[in-house]
Amino acid sequence: MSDFSRRKLIMGGLAAAAGVSGLGVAASLARMYGLVPPDHGGIYGLGETLTYASQRLLSRHSFAREFSRSQISQRPLPNETAPLSDAFKSLQAGGFADWRLTVDGLVDRPASFSLAQLKSYPSRSQITELSCEEGWTYIAEWIGVPLSHVLNLVGPHPQARYVVYFSIQPDWWESIDMADALHPQTFLTYGMNGDDLPVGNGGPLRLRLPRQLGYKSVKFITHLTVTDDLKKFGKGLGSASPEAGYAWYAGI
Repeated sequence: MSDFSRRKLIMGGLAAAAGVSGLGVAASLARMYGLVPPDHGGIYGLGETLTYASQRLLSRHSFAREFSRSQISQRPLPNETAPLSDAFKSLQAGGFADWRLTVDGLVDRPASFSLAQLKSYPSRSQITELSCEEGWTYIAEWIGVPLSHVLNLVGPHPQARYVVYFSIQPDWWESIDMADALHPQTFLTYGMNGDDLPVGNGGPLRLRLPRQLGYKSVKFITHLTVTDDLKKFGKGLGSASPEAGYAWYAGI
């Protein structure tokens, strides 16, 4: 059976289970195929499971909409963040020359990358919309290196299922599955609209994930961990977002 036929069969089973026997049966079917998000146990857990499973089965390789240069927003909104730490200000004063992105976990070659190294790799750009869960949006050109390129350099183990990413800001972290981590539009972003990424928009380095809501595109990235299990991080819900009441999977 082809992958497409198998996906149609599983998706049909999920839809039938949800429609006839309730979300509980659909969630059991999703669990059977490893399509359960880490925050599935909450009050909205069954719905989150069906949403995540449906997205992965039907749109695993889909692309976020890209726009023309004429549609770029005049003033990209820098949403509020916690006051910048002394460590950040020190790195900023040095022009971020000492900024490092460390990558560890289930990889063959743990590494630490400077901004100069990241900028030396083949760059990509995309003009996509950042959509905030609070309702505002803006369109910008994002410039960076695909996360897949950096992951290829460190060599994820075959059992790797997630990438956890951390900000220099305390307690600000997220995670994504390997489907999003390896997607061509998932960038380690260091530029915006032809210039360096402004600090207000996450500079010097931000993960850009245009297929999900803005809170998944964490600012000030300094650390990635490749893992097969999210239970060992935080409260085991996959990121700080569900710990604060948001969904782990925030697909648009």
